Amino acid sequence: MKGKRLLGSAIGVVALGVVLTRVVENPYFYFATYVILQYIILATAWNILGGYTGYVNFGSAAFFALGAYTTVVLIKAVAAPLPVLILAGGLVSGALGLGIGYLTLRLRGVFFAIATLALAVVLQTMVINWEYVGGAKGINIIRPRDIPGFRSYVELLFAVMVFLAAAAVTAAWWIESSWIGRGLAAIRDNEEAAECMGVPTLKLKLFATTVSGFLMGVAGAPFPYYVTFVEPYSAFNLDYAV
Repeated sequence: MKGKRLLGSAIGVVALGVVLTRVVENPYFYFATYVILQYIILATAWNILGGYTGYVNFGSAAFFALGAYTTVVLIKAVAAPLPVLILAGGLVSGALGLGIGYLTLRLRGVFFAIATLALAVVLQTMVINWEYVGGAKGINIIRPRDIPGFRSYVELLFAVMVFLAAAAVTAAWWIESSWIGRGLAAIRDNEEAAECMGVPTLKLKLFATTVSGFLMGVAGAPFPYYVTFVEPYSAFNLDYAV
């Protein structure tokens, strides 16, 4: 029953977001609200690994930027539509989360935090030297002109971010309420005791890093269309982690 109420609330929030695009005409409202919704997704994604599991992640900017630069690559290569860009950004960042989690989750505490921060620095250095996506000088992105049902592309981005934020919060609630959430909480409280009690600690931690990375990539995928200019120093901004 509680799950149905939350799902209903999420659908109501999305519907409200679409209605607002018919009522509010000030473009600043959409620009400002987009940023708020973006940080809701990032905070929710961070909480799955840092809050539920207790592993402090300072590499949020790496996953966010990877989602953004996945979009840049797909726009340049095949002019992919926005839904494909969002899905691809999430999958690539989720795959990175799985790989990095497998390599670093044997570390704990400050050592894990340092490793995730190093990941962001390494990826930023790679992007700075990758001319296809603009390198250090950045790259301009042109928004599509035809937006059926919306007066501007910014309104579309706002509606999309409302949907993504509602989906992220709903997914986080489901994880917290399920046996997965209870296992993650056991890892956070005492990982050795949880493992002795039969909790599959490594699998759950890999699940947390993958889902967290996926959501951060999803948050970053629409970013190039929002700013229309992407460069490494803003995409990998430490503010996304802090």
